[in-house]
Amino acid sequence: MKFVLAATGASGSVYMQRLLSRIDPEAHEIHLVLSAHAKQVAAEELPGGKFAVPEGVRVYEDRSMHVPFVSGSARFDAMAVVPCSMGTVGRIAAGTSESTILRAADVFLKERRRLILVPRETPWSLIHARNVVAVMEAGALVLPAIPSFYHRPATVEEVVDTVVFRLLDHLGLSAADAPRWQEG
Repeated sequence: MKFVLAATGASGSVYMQRLLSRIDPEAHEIHLVLSAHAKQVAAEELPGGKFAVPEGVRVYEDRSMHVPFVSGSARFDAMAVVPCSMGTVGRIAAGTSESTILRAADVFLKERRRLILVPRETPWSLIHARNVVAVMEAGALVLPAIPSFYHRPATVEEVVDTVVFRLLDHLGLSAADAPRWQEG
């Protein structure tokens, strides 16, 4: 499968880091775009101050339109923006397309391809809620970074992975070690 992964400036860099560690770049084509603010947040949140990008992942700047996934004629399976700031949600809702991430999201919506936005911000204003509704009406899946606790996670990584596993499900990838709801 072919994926576009993007990170914007909301807190929650660990979600993208864990996602990158769970998608095999030898089995899937992965294109990564980090906004300038995503890099700034990662510098404060991640060990080593930046994303550890696995070998084989193609990395792009957020100010280039000379990338394959900003054209509707290029075939990609899904795009995920993790974390997705509410400012990014609003700009996607408005269709501004002024950066690589925003243009790619616009292409995924217009081509009816899977676009997953993972906001981490809380609380939401009414403007945020209306922008979320707008992107959902346009075809995006909004998967807020809200972890689950029924399997009693013991580490921060296990908490983060509850969201990452849901994201992998929606990307169409298996996560054999994902804790699943069990009856009884």
